[in-house]
Amino acid sequence: MDWFVSLYASQPFWLWLAIGVVLLGIEAAASTEWLLWPAVSAGLTALLSALAPQLGLPVEIGVFAALTVASTVLSRRLIKRVNPKDQPDINDRDIRLVGERARVVEAFVGGRGRVFVSGSEWPAEIEGASPLAGESVIIESVSGPLLKVRAL
Repeated sequence: MDWFVSLYASQPFWLWLAIGVVLLGIEAAASTEWLLWPAVSAGLTALLSALAPQLGLPVEIGVFAALTVASTVLSRRLIKRVNPKDQPDINDRDIRLVGERARVVEAFVGGRGRVFVSGSEWPAEIEGASPLAGESVIIESVSGPLLKVRAL
């Protein structure tokens, strides 16, 4: 433990740099988005302790805590402004299919058939006139693996 105290006394930025790297490693492994800003704050505290080593551990801990709280709060506000919850998730394939044009690959019988869209075949359901194989339909909604479509 004496080597740790002497390392901190001679070069305090290594402690903060190590904390930042450990937090960033955990964040990369867990992908929680909660440890990114404390890792950045530890890195900034390491930079501050390298530039002003006379500050001491209590001041560095205070700076780290303040930076962590401020960066976390600001990032949450930024994320809410950039990606509001009322917008659909760009990674949600089902939402992206709504409004797309699909090609009928298996004729509809009794309101059920198969369509080809987005590189794969899907079971589909239609109300009203049944399009023939090769014709196009528009996807109205997605319910699990079943697409609800309408004729063009």
